[in-house]
Amino acid sequence: MKRARRAPAPQPRDAGLGVLLRLQARLEAEGFRVTMHMLAPGTRFEAHCPCESRIDVVFSGLLRVMIEGEERLLGPGDWQLVPAGVSMSAEVIGDEPVLGFDAVRD
Repeated sequence: MKRARRAPAPQPRDAGLGVLLRLQARLEAEGFRVTMHMLAPGTRFEAHCPCESRIDVVFSGLLRVMIEGEERLLGPGDWQLVPAGVSMSAEVIGDEPVLGFDAVRD
C-alpha cells in the first residue's frame, strides 16, 4: 500500500485552524470549491468516477482510498489529487473519525 503525499510539518506557530484556513484560501484562489467534512468510523464510499478533478486532504484519522485499483492510506497531513473521470472508492479506517476536506474544480 502506498502512502499518499505528505504536506510539510507545520511549525508550532502555524498549527491548527490557521493552517486549515490558509490552505482553504489558497485552493479557493486557484478556482477550487472547498468543502469540509467529518466522516464517522466505518464510513464507506463505493466505487464511483467523479466528474471533476478533486483534491482530498486529511487532517485527522485514517482514510483508505482505492484509485484505479491502487490502494492508498491517507493520514494527518496527507493529500491526493484525483483526476476527473478516474474510478475511486474510500473507507474510514479505525475508531477515529476523519476530519478533512475536498477541493473540487470543474
